[in-house]
Amino acid sequence: MARVATALTLVGATTVLFLVAGPRSASAAELPVPLGTAENFAVLAGTTVTNTGLSVVTGDIGVSPGTAVVGFPPGQLNGTIHSNDGPAVQGKSDLAVAYNDAASRAPTDIVPDELAGTTRTTGVYASTGGTFTISGDLTLDAEGDPNAVFIFKATSTLITGASSTVNLVNGAQSCNVFWQVGSSATLGANSTFRGNILALTSITVGAGLEVDGRTMAINGAVTMDTDTVTRSTCAEPGELSISAPETADLGSANLGGVVSGQLGPVTVTDERLLSAPSWTATVVASNFVTSGVPVHTISNTNASYWSGPATATSGIGTFTSGQPTAADAEIINVERTAFTLTEGIGNNSVTWDPVVSVQIPMAAVAGSYTGTITFSVA
Repeated sequence: MARVATALTLVGATTVLFLVAGPRSASAAELPVPLGTAENFAVLAGTTVTNTGLSVVTGDIGVSPGTAVVGFPPGQLNGTIHSNDGPAVQGKSDLAVAYNDAASRAPTDIVPDELAGTTRTTGVYASTGGTFTISGDLTLDAEGDPNAVFIFKATSTLITGASSTVNLVNGAQSCNVFWQVGSSATLGANSTFRGNILALTSITVGAGLEVDGRTMAINGAVTMDTDTVTRSTCAEPGELSISAPETADLGSANLGGVVSGQLGPVTVTDERLLSAPSWTATVVASNFVTSGVPVHTISNTNASYWSGPATATSGIGTFTSGQPTAADAEIINVERTAFTLTEGIGNNSVTWDPVVSVQIPMAAVAGSYTGTITFSVA
């Protein structure tokens, strides 16, 4: 029998993108404290807001039932001052609701007053002495869950030392950190504080301090001195998507032979900010046809596929290849599982470099064949 070389080229390897819509889920352990319209404020007080020096506030400043906001300028405000107007009154009302909500949360752990030198995961924390102090570094670890909520309940005071720091790691967000303070909060100079302070009485922000969150006092004043206060916002959920190369060339083979090659990297990216994500990526092939006349076809029942192992991953979860080895290859005339994620936490991604093989029939004709490999994820 004559041996006729048959070139087979895959072009237009397409990517199908799916957005899995739905509400952003909060931590399974705790829901965030609802701030209502108080969420719009970086600084909110009952009597006065007083600033000394070149503080920078991003977010609104409000006071009610008091009216005095002093020190802007020289302080810089990237927002609006609300002096006992409608938004300030409503913000204070919502702040009181938020304070009571936080105060009513049942503690999941009772810890020593001093938080410095410790790492805390999601939960509601009360202290043995009714106060919280941070004399050094406190680390809040979301363990990969961007919706992890941290609530600290002090029946009395919150006091942080000079040059102290509240660190956020593994997806923790300032917007989900809440400090319910039964009297007043005092933040030490030249330190970094993260989270939303809900104080019953007053808040003193020391000189040269960075606040990533909110300083909100129900009955008293908020006092600042050359500080930076930035209203924290939670990251917006993204999409679940899959990408693949646009083209791949499997090479050539004789009649009755097999062409085989790697398509190039395929990547699933999950940025939905879910607490417990899961997804399944699938793959399917079209028939392969020549571009000449008459058209000749190689059926997709002749196409087999294996994903192989992951070449890169990020995030937390179990990434499983649909076909980890060549021995596991499957015919892709129908959708087959390419990769899955289970037991996920937060955002994640995986990349693999799959192999496609096509058996060339003895009845095929010489020519260049094209087909489409479609990847989907949901």
